[in-house]
Amino acid sequence: MKIIHPLVVAVIIIITLAVSSAIGVGIPLRVTQTNVSNSELSVVGEGKIDVTPDIAYVDVGVTVNKASTPKDAQNQLTKVNNDIVTALKKFDVAKADIKTTNFSVNPNYDYSSSGGGSTIVGYNGNATLTVKIKKVDAIGDIIDAATTAGATDIYNTRFSVDAPEKYREQARTKAIKNAQDQAKKIAQELGIKLGKVTNIVESSAGSSPVVFAEKAMYAGGMGGGGGVADLQPGNQTVSSVVTLYFEKK
Repeated sequence: MKIIHPLVVAVIIIITLAVSSAIGVGIPLRVTQTNVSNSELSVVGEGKIDVTPDIAYVDVGVTVNKASTPKDAQNQLTKVNNDIVTALKKFDVAKADIKTTNFSVNPNYDYSSSGGGSTIVGYNGNATLTVKIKKVDAIGDIIDAATTAGATDIYNTRFSVDAPEKYREQARTKAIKNAQDQAKKIAQELGIKLGKVTNIVESSAGSSPVVFAEKAMYAGGMGGGGGVADLQPGNQTVSSVVTLYFEKK
């Protein structure tokens, strides 16, 4: 078999791309490099574990519009903010699980004047707390208590797993078993024998929080009906993908 010099191959590729560009034909070009030798067989395995989330997060806060002075806006925010914190403590929410993510006061401008300028017509403000809830079943009651305390904003409610690493180990074990099973089938089909595992690479392992609502404004009860919302955490999938490298005999 005649071996083509690498330089010749490069020239052919460049000419081909140039011609393709001239006639308007796109050619996807992907160059990959692998260190797997001919004496190895690589197999990808995947494992998944469905887990019920054991923690929840919710952002609660209050928005003030057109307060007469910055101090007035601050006082309104402070009162409701502190009332929300007090309400959360009744549900045994630890201080470490309550985080202030915003507390701001800004002037509200009116640009409708005939002179083209702007006039301050009041002050707007927002205070937001991100709350970590370890008793998932209590999230509806906690949201209800926050709104009773004066919260006007409820958003970014989501569920998650507090310690996903232990589930990732289980998912990884399933992924390894999956790769081993596939390797045995491939070896039988190809008529080869496999030796020991020479390497293992976990290319991805993770999970995503279950989001109940990206953003919702609370006004007199979620959905307008009042009462306590029955929020369900559902399941969360923790996954692992591994590549096993087997020695070929």
